Amino acid sequence: MRVAIIGARWPDSNLEREVLGGAAGEFVTDAGASREAIVAAATGADVILAGSRPVFDAATLERLGCRGIVRYGVGYDNVDVAAASRLGITVAYVPDYGTEAVALHAVALTLAAMRRIPQLDRRLKDGGWGFDFVRPLHLPAALTAGVVGMGRIGRVTAAHFQNLGFGRTVACDDQVTAFEPGIERLGLRELLAESDVVSLHAPGAGDGTPLIGPDEIALMRTGSVLVNTARGTLIDTAALVAGLAAGRPAIAALDVFDPEPPDPSVFAAVADQVIMTAHLAWYTAESESTLRIKTAEEAKRILDGDPPLHPVPHP
Repeated sequence: MRVAIIGARWPDSNLEREVLGGAAGEFVTDAGASREAIVAAATGADVILAGSRPVFDAATLERLGCRGIVRYGVGYDNVDVAAASRLGITVAYVPDYGTEAVALHAVALTLAAMRRIPQLDRRLKDGGWGFDFVRPLHLPAALTAGVVGMGRIGRVTAAHFQNLGFGRTVACDDQVTAFEPGIERLGLRELLAESDVVSLHAPGAGDGTPLIGPDEIALMRTGSVLVNTARGTLIDTAALVAGLAAGRPAIAALDVFDPEPPDPSVFAAVADQVIMTAHLAWYTAESESTLRIKTAEEAKRILDGDPPLHPVPHP
């Protein structure tokens, strides 16, 4: 059996080889920077383990002839699932990894934004002193934290907010029937209007329509913080920049963007109000190992002729 690892972010395939063992005889790895590179590396592979950046469109899939593609991670927007289904290619993904890491990163971004740490750091390094320019700062007990999307990560993030002592923790999610004790259910518009911190953990619309557009930005509190560790497409970037210029929200802390990597110049006019990290909320050494092992386990199931645990639904 031949296995291709395309677009992985780590320098070796040791964990994958260990999991697949005798199920795979030959491994090939490539960054998958172009269609031709993907085809050159992965043609003849029985199964492909794929990162988030290589694009497996219909034209590429038609030239590969593989049995399955397993995405390293939750999203599978870079795979034409309809074309894969038509070609008899199983597509699977790994939805259950990195929960604690993403929630931790969301909270870290929240606290950095609340305490205006990046602005204070820049001011001091530029020779300034004092903190009048970041007044007022507040304790969590005086604030409301809002969580949009109460799946695995949203629930852990909400629990962290409660443990930090926020005066209120509120959430919205039409797909979840019950929240944990102490978390108030609000509609999205109410949540945006009443929250000092808004952390996004929703899956996003299938057609890419932003959840947070101009109307939603206009509802946010002056001085509030907007955190996004979920999907770049959840936020209308132009509306966010305009909102930041008006002070609502006052700070945006973003780990995901549309497109990726982003063009930082888009935020040039409000650069001091934006905290940016490079889509790494999921990352710890432990979560990376879990992701790699679970991806390889799905690949082994496909090679063994068994159904994957997490197949991508056919469109």
